[in-house]
This record gives sequence, structure tokens and C-alpha cells, in this order.
Amino acid sequence: MHMVNDPPHIGESPANRFYRTIWRWHFYAGLFVIPFMLVLATTGIIYLFKPQLDAVMYHRQMFVQPSGGIAAYTQQLEAAQRVYPDAAISKFTPSVAANRSGEVELVTSDNQTLTVFVNPYTTQVLGERNEDNNLQANARRLHSELMIGPVGDYLIELAACWGLVLLGTGLYLWIPRNGFSLWGTLLPRLGSQSQRVFWRDLHTVPGFYSMLLIGFLILTGLPWTGFLGETFAQVWNRFPAQMWDDFPQSTVLTGALNRNGIQSVPWAVEQFPMPQSDLLDEHPYQPLMDKTPASKAVEGNTPVTPINLDFVIALAQSQGAPPGFNVSWPDGEKGVYTISAFPDDPTQEVTMHIDQYSGKVLADVRWRDYGLVPKAVELGIAVHMGKYFGLENQLLMLAACLAVILLCVSGGVMWWKRRPVRRIGAPTIPSYAPQWKLPIGIIAVLGVVFPLVGFSLVAVLLLDYLVLSRIPVLQRIFN
Repeated sequence: MHMVNDPPHIGESPANRFYRTIWRWHFYAGLFVIPFMLVLATTGIIYLFKPQLDAVMYHRQMFVQPSGGIAAYTQQLEAAQRVYPDAAISKFTPSVAANRSGEVELVTSDNQTLTVFVNPYTTQVLGERNEDNNLQANARRLHSELMIGPVGDYLIELAACWGLVLLGTGLYLWIPRNGFSLWGTLLPRLGSQSQRVFWRDLHTVPGFYSMLLIGFLILTGLPWTGFLGETFAQVWNRFPAQMWDDFPQSTVLTGALNRNGIQSVPWAVEQFPMPQSDLLDEHPYQPLMDKTPASKAVEGNTPVTPINLDFVIALAQSQGAPPGFNVSWPDGEKGVYTISAFPDDPTQEVTMHIDQYSGKVLADVRWRDYGLVPKAVELGIAVHMGKYFGLENQLLMLAACLAVILLCVSGGVMWWKRRPVRRIGAPTIPSYAPQWKLPIGIIAVLGVVFPLVGFSLVAVLLLDYLVLSRIPVLQRIFN
């Protein structure tokens, strides 16, 4: 990810013109990308260590002393409801270990999302975590949308895609033009007396070694973006029709459960249609249900008693859902309970939709049902988030984030030191460019794979060629 490199020898050969064009692309890409990449890297580091940060910041709420038997899950839920009587329950996560509290996610009357921690042995409410306003939540929102909603999401996506352009052009600029030399190519000359050589090597050499890791971070983050990610999911997150032929469908997709940046279901099932509960269906599990909720009368039929949280969790455990699974609440009379688990190992992911009256499993989607591309995406996300192989995974992604910060800082310093007074100091555009077949080909490929990059690249090139290079005042500023 090189901001600038040593200029080529002046000349108008096709090779030199192409080199100068790539160098100019790299320069402008760097000016645009650096602020976003610094935000992504710093917030990524914070969210990467969310498990450790949560354990420190909310230790009193998250950890309990085991004592006797665990109370019924409905009792834990009722304890949270007594403290927040006007809030709407949205999700429940049973304790993942004997020394951990249960977690009730709810939405308050003023539209705040809270996680309420309940001691599973005593049903004591231990405290709350505001999911809209804490260190990790703010880092997540900055990381995904710059805290400004969809516009920020698109800007992050555009910057990430331009980051790939920066890597590709940087690799081209890294290739030695005047013969291979170990120092300055594979080893940095950090002891050089020349500040320019020092910063250049501090930029180019780490950039070469970290290129694949940074590229991996960018690519595995793109499935969560608003434009490319949504389009990608619609194309690849497909399931055989017979998986939902036997239940009534709603127009709502499972991905609707991922609200406000909080992940409740895996990426691979976001396009799976939500089923609907059937008030008129037979209810074979009625003897197991809690009789305390109000029954729902159906014209011409006996009253229907909904299943309760204890039943849903017992069902999830009997179906092999791994510890850490959550239960999302039905939305309305036709809504369903959704059991979802996305543990560190994505091959153990589970998404089940449960009829809220009969307790029937309407859909059960697991790793075996994913296509090849969703499997690759889920594995990539697990590594991207530092979950897949423990602390080593976190440290590897930390190294990638630190490399991004180093490249941004060193590239910015290089530009600042060499910029002319009152000018941006971009590499000069070639005096004429008859050899445009390869650049146009690159733009076409980028436009197909990354539409936002393709459109923006065409806009930048037209602006550069038709405006910046032709108006004398702008020429002086931008060159």
C-alpha cells in the first residue's frame, strides 16, 4: 500500500507512461483511502478483542458464583421484565458456562437496546449493557457505517474496494525497475541517513509482506457491506426450494433479525425466508408447554397456548445447538422463535425457526445446507473477527490492523515531506496516453467485480483528464 515511490526516468515510452499512470492512481487512491483505513484498523482492533474487553468492563454482570440448580429460563426472563416492565423482549442467550449469567436483550420504550444480565441461580438482575452506546458498540458502528447510517456504509465499502486498488497498484510500484536489490526491496534500510529512504522502505517493505493479509481482511469484510454485500448475498445465499416448501412463508428474511449492527443470525442465512407460525396447526407438544401465558382463541377451534422459553431452549439443546446459542422472539401472532448459533467454529452454526404454538421445527439450516461460497464467506468472517483459532487468530488480525496503520502513517509522511508548497504534489499525468487498452481493461474488470469502484474510477479519470490536467490553476494545485 504505497503512497508514492521513486519517480521513473523522464521519458515518453509506453512503459513509463503506464508506470506514471499507475503511480498517479495509487497516489489519489491513497489520499482518499488513508482516513478510512485508519478508522477501520483502529476500530477493528477494539472489536477484535471484544470478548476480553467485555469480560473486563462487565465482569460483575457477566460472571457469577455457581450455587445450586439453575432457575427456569422463564423465571430469569421474568426477573428482567420486572425491572424493565415497559421494554420489549427481543432475544435471550442462556448462560454459556456454569459461572456465566443469562443475557436478556430488550428494547426500551425510548428505543434503546439493552442487554440485561441475570444470575441464573438466584434470578437476580446484575446490571445492563447499553448495546447502542458502549466502547465496543461505538467501535462497531464506526467500523461499519461511520455512525452516519447507510451513507457511511457506502463510503466504507468504497474505501475498502479502493484499498484493493491501492494494494494492486502498490505491488506494481514495488517491483524493482532497475534491477533487484535485497535492501530496499525485501529488507528495509532503517539505518539510512536519508529520511526519504527511511520512510520509503518503512512503507514499501512491510506493504509487500502484509499485502495478502490486508487483502484478506478487506475481502472478508465486504460481504457485510450495504451495496456489494447485499448483492453478493442475494446471488449466493440460495437454498433448495424444498427446504421451505412445507411451511407458510412471510415476506421477511431471516437477516431481519440482525438489527442495529447486532448479529443474531449468520450471514449465510440472511436471505433465507422466515416461516410463519400457524394458529390452526395441530399442537402435538401441548403437554410440555407452560400453561401460564394467555391462550389465543381461534374461531371454530379450541384456545391455543403458545410454547414458552423453557420449551424452546430444551428443544435447541436436544437438537445439538452449541453453547452460546440465542433465542429471538416471535414478531407478532404469526412470528416464529428463532434459535441461532454462530460459534467460533462456523461448521457448528445452527439456525432453526420454531412455530410459536406447536413447537414444530419449521426450518433447520446448518453448515451442511450452505453452498460452497457461503461456507467460504463464513470461514472468512470467523478468521476476520479473530474467532476461528483462538488467541493466535486475534493476534494475526491484530498484526494486519497494525500493518494498515503503519502503511497509512508512513505513506502520509512520505507525501507530506515531498509535497511542493501550496500544491498537492500528485505524480504528473503523462503528456499523452495512446496506450489505454490495459487501463481500460482494468477499469472494466473492477467495474464488474466492484461496481462502486468502477463508477468512481471512471469519474476520477474523467475529472483528472478533462479538468485537472487542462485548467492551469488546478494543474498547479494538483500536480
